[in-house]
Amino acid sequence: MKVAVAGASGYAGGELLRLLAGHPDLEITVTAARSQAGVAVSSVHPHLLDLDLTFTATDPGTLATADLVFLALPHGESGALARRLPPDVKVVDMGADHRLRDPAAWETYYGGPHAGGWTYGLPELPGQRDAIVASDRVAATGCYAVATTLALAPLLASGLASPDDVVVVAASGTTGAGRSLKANLLASEVMGDLTAYKVGAHQHTPEIKQATGARTLSFTPVLAPMPRGILATVTAVPAAPGTSSAVVRDVLTQWYGREPFVRVLPEGVWPRTAATLCSNVCHLQAGVDLDSGRIVVVSAIDNLGKGAAGQAVQCANLMLGLPETSGLSAIGVQP
Repeated sequence: MKVAVAGASGYAGGELLRLLAGHPDLEITVTAARSQAGVAVSSVHPHLLDLDLTFTATDPGTLATADLVFLALPHGESGALARRLPPDVKVVDMGADHRLRDPAAWETYYGGPHAGGWTYGLPELPGQRDAIVASDRVAATGCYAVATTLALAPLLASGLASPDDVVVVAASGTTGAGRSLKANLLASEVMGDLTAYKVGAHQHTPEIKQATGARTLSFTPVLAPMPRGILATVTAVPAAPGTSSAVVRDVLTQWYGREPFVRVLPEGVWPRTAATLCSNVCHLQAGVDLDSGRIVVVSAIDNLGKGAAGQAVQCANLMLGLPETSGLSAIGVQP
């Protein structure tokens, strides 16, 4: 089946091209990048030397020649392009434009007009896998949202934790900020440094609340001195006092026991971002804070894998009737 990628010159777009180049059932026919039109793909993504393609202009007619289009565009740019694609062409939007159902939440956290909500692209949530299979338009998840939702959703859905007073502190690699030149992302600024940003106002907050059912959420993102990866620490108040770590682990294990891309680690082993590198897997571990009694779940993903390109391919596989795991791996690369 033929696929096209708009926004193929960015970090998420490059990771998507890498995955698609090794996919047994998909052929890349269009690689669109407005600012790089006419440039060889390998000039921007040197690791894709064998991918003999050239970036083209972002033209809806050209994109529509594919069976499925991936939109790897900056937030706020997917909506206008998606409206110009024929309804019979399947689309996976890797940006934020179609994730939120509530226009007011979009305007508060992103600004501008709301493009409308699409099917949410997280197959591990109840009912979402079937919804994605039946959809022609799917909104892939935000990277922080994947790491947090996979840790939190089972706790709230099972009634194990309260939806109030959820606290998340998550560290992400610099590729999560995109490829645009920014002084605060220069190597000399990032190395040896941890920086909190968008404290209390990060745009993934309403998405996490929508996906998990959390009512109040305090979210602090942290920029970490590494290219890729997310480590999220999610804490919540147990619904019943005295909830044990074993009970929390049992809920997660039952929830994800048959999921191909979520692993609850052996007791005492805590997630590491390096272990998920270049994979579509999420590693989870749970405990209960000895002092506060709060439930603690730590989650690790590759922000360009399960947090972006890998998740998008997983959704595309479902939409196209292919094996969900096709072209993807739950095995990371280390060191």
